[in-house]
Amino acid sequence: MPKVHPGRWTAEHDGDVTVFLIGMRINKLHRPDRWIPVLLAMPRILTHLSKHPDTGLLSFENWFGRTTMLLSYWRSPQDLQRFASDADAPHLKAWRDFRTKVGDDGDVGIWHETYVVRPGEREVVYGNMPLFGLARATKHVAVGAGQRTAKQRMESGH
Repeated sequence: MPKVHPGRWTAEHDGDVTVFLIGMRINKLHRPDRWIPVLLAMPRILTHLSKHPDTGLLSFENWFGRTTMLLSYWRSPQDLQRFASDADAPHLKAWRDFRTKVGDDGDVGIWHETYVVRPGEREVVYGNMPLFGLARATKHVAVGAGQRTAKQRMESGH
């Protein structure tokens, strides 16, 4: 069980953060032969990323259901794009396998969104939570003077 940090916390980071959301949706439950290979590609990718911190991945969180979601934080969009197109990393093969073996038949959906978030354009707060999200990816700090409201945190970049 992860350690819960009582009280209110925020994330501290002076630079930009690239937020990458990615997932899949099982459109036809009765076709596990189509969606299981797609589902199994992500653990291989995350294992690779965890073993290679130089890729630029800072942290991630995962949720599973009919629609899966991986929330990840990266140093930059360039790091993310470099990883995605690296022939020696597992993503490119997974993407090619999806395009050639699943394609556009509608059995399995995939999605992703990328955002670059600058200081002063983000606000985060965690109450009675384990280390999570942007605070896990950067620096986890207690909410203090000048950070007590969402407006103050937004103005300070926290």
